[in-house]
Amino acid sequence: MTQPFIFNIRVRANSSINKVGGTAGDPPRLVVAVQAPAVDGKANTAILKELAKAFGLKSRDFTILTGETSRDKRVQVIGDSADLGKRYKKLCNE
Repeated sequence: MTQPFIFNIRVRANSSINKVGGTAGDPPRLVVAVQAPAVDGKANTAILKELAKAFGLKSRDFTILTGETSRDKRVQVIGDSADLGKRYKKLCNE
């Protein structure tokens, strides 16, 4: 069943590689590292692309709910929440 799945991420802009995986902070947040700088929304665009690759979806399926200008963000994705939850847990453990 298609429902919103909401989760928190920690962004690492200006990274040497693009990668989604692992956790940081307390409470733990999924780490999204992107090479794009945090300027003019470039990092946010890259974040959505990397999340789409990691979850096997399209970037338009993801929405940044809060934290547009922060490294801690709340993201929503629409899809099968059970499958998305499993994928999220797997990514957090990478």
